Amino acid sequence: MKIKRVYDKPEKDDGYRILVDRLWPRGISKATAEIDEWLKEIAPSTELRKWFNHEPEKYQEFKKRYKEELKTQNETLKKIHTLAKKKNVTLLYSAKDTQYNQAVVLLEVLQKMK
Repeated sequence: MKIKRVYDKPEKDDGYRILVDRLWPRGISKATAEIDEWLKEIAPSTELRKWFNHEPEKYQEFKKRYKEELKTQNETLKKIHTLAKKKNVTLLYSAKDTQYNQAVVLLEVLQKMK
């Protein structure tokens, strides 16, 4: 399982591509995105996303709050985790910051699942 910006070129080893943003990425058509599934519900709440505003100094608190929100998403987390046991899964996000975003947190949570 890996994460990748949705704006990066799709590659064969991406496998099953899941968009994990609440909003559809700007400037990308659904036809060319090569997204297999869009799981809006796994993304941070609108309130949390707006509060974080991709400000690195807020990242640790964002991470804590987002992990709390993910506790209500057990079924979706299990679905992704099970899928990743069978094939390559790439979690796609649109944030410019490749280090401080929700996909980094989500990947960490999924990798800790048994």
